[in-house]
Amino acid sequence: MAYTVQKLLLAAPRGYCAGVDRAVQTVERALELFGAPVYVRKEIVHNKHVVEQLRARGAVFVEDENEVPEGATVVFSAHGVAPSVHANATRRELHTIDATCPLVTKVHVEAKKFAAEGYTIVLIGHAGHEEVEGTMGEAPDHIVLIESEEEVDSLEVDDPGKVRFISQTTLSVDETAAIIRRLRERFPAIAGPRTDDICYATTNRQAAVKQLARECDLVLVIGSRNSSNSNRLVEVAREHGAESHLIDNESQVREPWLAGKRVVGITSGASAPEELVQRLVAFFEERGTVDVRELEVVQEDVRFMLPKAIRGAMAASSA
Repeated sequence: MAYTVQKLLLAAPRGYCAGVDRAVQTVERALELFGAPVYVRKEIVHNKHVVEQLRARGAVFVEDENEVPEGATVVFSAHGVAPSVHANATRRELHTIDATCPLVTKVHVEAKKFAAEGYTIVLIGHAGHEEVEGTMGEAPDHIVLIESEEEVDSLEVDDPGKVRFISQTTLSVDETAAIIRRLRERFPAIAGPRTDDICYATTNRQAAVKQLARECDLVLVIGSRNSSNSNRLVEVAREHGAESHLIDNESQVREPWLAGKRVVGITSGASAPEELVQRLVAFFEERGTVDVRELEVVQEDVRFMLPKAIRGAMAASSA
């Protein structure tokens, strides 16, 4: 049986953040300016749909910069890379274009600064995530990674009076605040960066989902499995009382999820294009849903300039 839901609520803001938009545009412009193939280290952003579209246009995704032919063009993903990757690319004479999100770069700068001042740096983040690997690479001898409040209790540092914390940009706002509270209890002298490391887009999307969850029976989050910020949106929706599922696209909606549901909320992770949201809306409209509204919680107007290498090439090509 195909269930019809009464109303759709679309979270605003949702979808692409400024860093993702800049990274995707960087690969698109590189293909236009330099021609295919353009190599990309790791996934440019954590979204299957975006990666497949860019691959179809001539982007070649590699796990490691050593897979890129010497002298070729390589784009570094929005998640950032360790200094050792930059050094290796220089050694191999690669033409590098750094699409690291400026807000991730900010965390790298903090790590270097705190390390130079002799602090032990507690990085709050998820082990194995590319952003965490890049940040830890800035000061591997100074950084310890923790993922939960429980890990704070067993954390040992050389000098409890010389500790600083930084965080991955795509974490749960509430969970991270709880970890920071626990860190302050254990290490009263600890301090963090002047401004929050969790990025504006992560914060805003979670705020919108909290509101959405209060008004919906079910919240569908469009995003890929390896997208940290998309997974956090599912967790936040569930914590605030709504059933929630992560889907890549409308084909993954399961009929039992819709049984007895009156209002369905839709949002998308920071690396998911709006086209996927509109396809999901069309899926519900074809089943008879006519009431579709936006729930605007915060307005966003952040934009980032394209990387210098792209801007320079664009200027040269139009001269």
